[in-house]
Order: sequence, then C-alpha cells, then structure tokens
Amino acid sequence: METVVTDYYESLYRFAWSLSRSEEQARDLTQQTYLIFAKKGHTVRDPRSLKSWLFTTLYREFLKLARRNKPLETIEPDQLQAFADSTVVHQARQLQGKEAMQLLQSLDPVFREPLSLFYLDDLSYKEIAEILNIPIGTVMSRLSRGKQILKSRLMENPGNKDT
Repeated sequence: METVVTDYYESLYRFAWSLSRSEEQARDLTQQTYLIFAKKGHTVRDPRSLKSWLFTTLYREFLKLARRNKPLETIEPDQLQAFADSTVVHQARQLQGKEAMQLLQSLDPVFREPLSLFYLDDLSYKEIAEILNIPIGTVMSRLSRGKQILKSRLMENPGNKDT
C-alpha cells in the first residue's frame, strides 16, 4: 500500500485538482481514492492496470460529488502562486505557468479532463479512455480540439504579462 501511495499520490492529486479546482477537494478526492483502494484494491487482478484503476476510481468519486451538487470551491488566481516556489522558479516562468493553468481551468470539462490527464498526469490515450469511459477516438478528438481552443486563446492575448 505504501508504494502505491508514493508512486501515484502526486499525479492523482494533480488530476483531482484539475477536476475540482480546489486544494481541499483535491486532497479529499485523493484520500477517498486511497480509502477505496484499501477496501477494494485486492480486486485489481493485473498490477499493470493499477494506475488506470486509481484514476478511474478518483474520477468516479468526483462525478459522485458533482452529482450531489456540492459546490466545489474554486481557487483564486492569486492563490495559484502558492503552488510555485518563488525561490526556485523565476517570476516570469511562474506567470507563464499561472496563465497556462488559468487557461486550462477555463476550458469546458469535456476538454479540460483529457488534457489534464494527458499532459499533467502523463497517461496514455487508452488509460484516459478507460478513466473517462469514452472511446479512444473521442479522447484523441477532445485532446485535439482542446489544444486548438487553448492555442486560439493564447493567440488572442499573447501579451497578457504585466511588465
């Protein structure tokens, strides 16, 4: 169990945060996923599918939460700075990262979810399809369309920096 937590916690948390846009909700979703794993993890027959199983479980827990109409807290743009260590990352780079996360968060979940799983969590098309319960072709199409939307939004405001 301990190695499963150390191997996947960070990527599960990032995915949960991209879905909920809340640090607290992301922690809760990630912990709930591990609680379910503690109870039902023995049902995972192929250890190679564990990562996919964890992400699918987290996504389903997020959907349950959304269905219950519990308001999800949003993180304010100013709070995004707390995620970056200013002593390590140059200020300009922080602004670019902040801007990129804001753009990603502004996308419709239909595009945000596969983009987050692909780029932030490094999952394959197949894994994303299993997690989101959609065909691989739909994953590819949503990734492509999501990238196009991001690119067009970046082109609309190329000089958003306060210099």
